[in-house]
Amino acid sequence: MTDRPPIEVSPSSSTSPSRPRRFVGTLRFSLYKFTNFFSLLYPALNHLLFRTLDFLSMDTLLFEEDDLIFDRDRSPFSQPPISDLDNDGEQLYFVPYRWWSEVRVSLFGDTNEVKGILYAAEPSSARLGPTGFLGYDPKSEIVLNMRSVDGSQKRPCAEEGDYALIAEWMFLRALKWQSEAKEVGGFLAAEDNMQDLFSLQIRLMILWETNSLVVKINLKDNEIATFRSACDIFCVESGLLSIWDFSGKITQFFTHGRTKFSDSEEPDGEIHLVLQVYGSSSFTKAREGKKDKMAIEQSMSGVSFCNGSLDMNGATDHVTSNFRFSQASPFGSRVCNLGLAGLYNLGNTCFMNSSIQCLVHTPKLVDYFLGDYRKDINIDNPLGMNGELALRFGDLLRKLWAPGATPVAPRVFKSKLAAFAPQFSGYSQHDSQEFLAFLLDGLHEDLNRVKCKPYIETKDAEGCPDEEVADEHWQNHLARNDSIIVDLCQGQYRSTLVCPFCKKLSITFDPFMYLSLPLPSTTMRTMTVTVLSTDGTTLPSPVTVTVPKYGRCRDLVQALNTACSLRDDELLLIAEIFNNNILRLLDNPSDSIELIRDDDRLVAYRLPKDSESSPLVVFVHEQVERSELDISSSSKIFGIPLVARISDFSRGSELRKVFLKLLNPFLLEAEDSLIDDGDQDTANEDIGMEDVINTRLSEGEASSDSGSADDSHLGPDFQFYLMEERGFLSKGPRIEMNEPVTISALTMIIKVLVHWPHKLTKLYDTCLLSSLPQICKPGLLTKQPKESVSLYKCLEAFLKEEPLGPEDMWFCPQCKRHQQASKKLDLWRLPEILIIHLKRFSYHRYFMNKLETFVDFPIDDLDLSNYIVHKNTQDSYHYLLYAVSNHYGGLGGGHYTALVQHGRDRWFEFDDSHISPISEDQIKTSAAYVLFYRRIAADV
Repeated sequence: MTDRPPIEVSPSSSTSPSRPRRFVGTLRFSLYKFTNFFSLLYPALNHLLFRTLDFLSMDTLLFEEDDLIFDRDRSPFSQPPISDLDNDGEQLYFVPYRWWSEVRVSLFGDTNEVKGILYAAEPSSARLGPTGFLGYDPKSEIVLNMRSVDGSQKRPCAEEGDYALIAEWMFLRALKWQSEAKEVGGFLAAEDNMQDLFSLQIRLMILWETNSLVVKINLKDNEIATFRSACDIFCVESGLLSIWDFSGKITQFFTHGRTKFSDSEEPDGEIHLVLQVYGSSSFTKAREGKKDKMAIEQSMSGVSFCNGSLDMNGATDHVTSNFRFSQASPFGSRVCNLGLAGLYNLGNTCFMNSSIQCLVHTPKLVDYFLGDYRKDINIDNPLGMNGELALRFGDLLRKLWAPGATPVAPRVFKSKLAAFAPQFSGYSQHDSQEFLAFLLDGLHEDLNRVKCKPYIETKDAEGCPDEEVADEHWQNHLARNDSIIVDLCQGQYRSTLVCPFCKKLSITFDPFMYLSLPLPSTTMRTMTVTVLSTDGTTLPSPVTVTVPKYGRCRDLVQALNTACSLRDDELLLIAEIFNNNILRLLDNPSDSIELIRDDDRLVAYRLPKDSESSPLVVFVHEQVERSELDISSSSKIFGIPLVARISDFSRGSELRKVFLKLLNPFLLEAEDSLIDDGDQDTANEDIGMEDVINTRLSEGEASSDSGSADDSHLGPDFQFYLMEERGFLSKGPRIEMNEPVTISALTMIIKVLVHWPHKLTKLYDTCLLSSLPQICKPGLLTKQPKESVSLYKCLEAFLKEEPLGPEDMWFCPQCKRHQQASKKLDLWRLPEILIIHLKRFSYHRYFMNKLETFVDFPIDDLDLSNYIVHKNTQDSYHYLLYAVSNHYGGLGGGHYTALVQHGRDRWFEFDDSHISPISEDQIKTSAAYVLFYRRIAADV
């Protein structure tokens, strides 16, 4: 039958229940029986009834794509089969033996992996028994008797008599090999290649008396043109055909008989089978003008034109021939471009379509799934999906690689995927790399050849050479994981951890499926940060540094360390200031500085390292603000918060002492503090207050140390309050100078509100205390150059040694505690297929972002020789790009496409169901998201 393209349905459409399907199936069967009786007398009525069945069989209304068994292009005289011969859905193909023989030798060599059994078929004219045919009309049906032929009965096979019956996977592998070997140029339309492929419906029945198989081809079961083509193939003058069965289905039929195929039998004992006939034009052309020549050649040579090593009923005979393809042969010049079929978008499924197209064009993976991959299905793997994911993926791949394929709607695959991975159910947009990772892992578990995973205890490898340890880890991994995915896509890297305190070294070897590379920023950003000392010696100073635009907090800290000439016993604590209060501490080195806006304000506090275990006290300033008419007053927060680490909370005077020490750089000189506002008494009073403060600064420490200080008699002074968290910060209880400060032992950050009397604000430079510049002053808008980075730079950033984040602390077995160790990755073993994921999406606590950096990646030669630490002279470290998964747009409304190399130096863009050729200079874009490389074979 002619395949009809699947109709894309809306995301809201749903699969019909089984009850309407059974009803329509019953009605269909009844109408078929009814139309058989009236087919010849009432063709118009027959046609009307089939149109009714077409309406009831609309897949967009009632059925899934795989449930369709009715063909739109069927002849009014045709009758569809009740079921196929094989229950696994594999189709059978009937091809010229000479075409299959050359392909078979090229694909499988002279091995016995694909065996063939010879059958002799001749037209039947004898009247059979009561269960057989009582005769037939040659004009409306063809009847053949088939018997197996042993070695002694073998005869020279005529050119038109040698045919092969092969399985679907053999046919697809053969077409793919032929398409690659013949260097066909240009995009050939599917309909131009489908003329050599058609469906033929036949009926089978065993005659146990003669141990033969009866094959019946009826006009009522097929279109008129199809039946005529069958007559040209099977009605030969010699009366004898030789057919090689490489599929094994005929043997199964003889072995199991009616028991295995009882569900597909008709009441008269017949079994219906759909046979795909390929190369019909060569069947007829071979006979025209060659009969005499063939007879002469056969009589003179007495040998067969067949070639190859064949296994006939267990015996192997070797037959040679000089037959080769010619450009005039329909198999040599009319090869379709297999694999150029799109996938319909079912509703935000472009992420899935993009990844699938890259996988189904992975060379060795295609050959595997076009082959007999079902033998590796592991239905008992508890980590797998009962083999269903692999089966659905294999079926989808074969549909995309079928000759003359049209766009496919992957509804069945998606529904099966959602059953095992609910995160991919529905029609929401997803990350193509996350889908790819799940799919590869699911395929591996479904195809894992290890049926029972052994328990392997990890040995202590301390002191052993890295080569020995790496090989042991790899063999242990293969003992539990053995699949085509491991064979092609998995490599090994070395992970080195170093404890920053005891210098303990830990080396492990782990497998990887893909490499997720960061995108180092080449665009720099200027940031101004105010640096404050906590020892009361220097005034705040703005420091301007240059850091990567998409860098991390660790980059900012490192730049400030260099600019401030930070001592070894000091560290920087960076805080974001908002409304004169600390909004957050930038204490996570892995946080992105892209979150920091240009109009934000940052402060870097210089703290001693030896006091990290002490609580951090934050002093927030408050003063009374009077109205212009001095009628009312209110308190407001002002200035830069000051911080210090304090361990002694025995008395409130300890807090006051530290606070005065922090304020010391802001103290004004005597002449600067005199305010002449026309009120001499006020000025004199201020001078007196300055003397008090100076006295407190010089003598306060001594009195505090003696433990006998009582500052209540000194007049107006700073008042200290604990700040409480009640959804917002509010003033809490007052801190008394001679009483201990009550705080929780687990509190590491203590916020203290300091109330400034009006007169004390004149003794300190509050303007300088409140001066806090922005990160970057807004200037004229300038066009930024497009950011570009090499793929090798991304790889170097991935392999760069860096400290672990606070959330990824490593438990040091020597220190017996979690440490922020430094980590270094090295490539140890590279896979056949190298998948590189470019980390364009960054996820933070507040928002997500996408990097539009242009990555310059090699197409013809990715050389990893300088990045592999363990070199094997037998392996090649050069890779060739063959597919790219692209992402366009932003996070909310993006779109995925795929670029695939198909054939020699030909690239195509797969945009869901649309396919278009592209040039090589269109491959590199800033949308590249996942890169697929295959290893270039090493020169021998």
